[in-house]
Amino acid sequence: MLQAALFDMDGVIVNNRDAHLQAFDLFAKRYSIANFDPMSLLPYFGSTNEVIMKFVFGRDDIPADEVERLSQEKEQIYRDLYDPVMAPASGLVDLLETLRSAGVRIAVGSSAPRVNVDFVLERCRIARYFDAVACGSEISHSKPDPEVYLLAAKKLGVAPADCVVFEDAFVGMEAAHRAGAKVVALASTFTREMIEQRGGYDWLADNFHDVTLAGLQHLWK
Repeated sequence: MLQAALFDMDGVIVNNRDAHLQAFDLFAKRYSIANFDPMSLLPYFGSTNEVIMKFVFGRDDIPADEVERLSQEKEQIYRDLYDPVMAPASGLVDLLETLRSAGVRIAVGSSAPRVNVDFVLERCRIARYFDAVACGSEISHSKPDPEVYLLAAKKLGVAPADCVVFEDAFVGMEAAHRAGAKVVALASTFTREMIEQRGGYDWLADNFHDVTLAGLQHLWK
């Protein structure tokens, strides 16, 4: 039964796909990475920065401390770009209110570093709705490994099988299913047609306005 809702952040809590793509484009230009196409990163959305940086630089041997430095640099570019226009995804706050009123526990389960999670929750003024945060700074394995969602469920004290996960990225949907949770796919980063073709979800919604408490509870019927 529905006891907890776990939200990915990028592309779910906020529709920030284009801000991240623009930030990576500026970052790649700074490092003179030839023929870099930001759109090539889309299959990696939902992964940790370690995975993404190795792809961007075409190397698997980047030391961990260098990955951290590069990641912080790129994320600062992203925050500078996105801060002036940031807003919670349409319909999100109403859903969070509904979930809290129904006694459903709520957590973030994101591959993003903690500084980005705090940045979004605080700027969007929605931190009060979340009982826990599990993020990329706390895990060893990137999505599609289920680690971040298992950690989020553990922090809430809820079995993963009683959680619903809101995801926009394919690696995230796979991670959620591997954790044993129900999955609501949001057509924000990828089109509805692409998600339908790929599968791997229990409910496909165009946005949070489509999501109801009754519909979520019905996922366990």
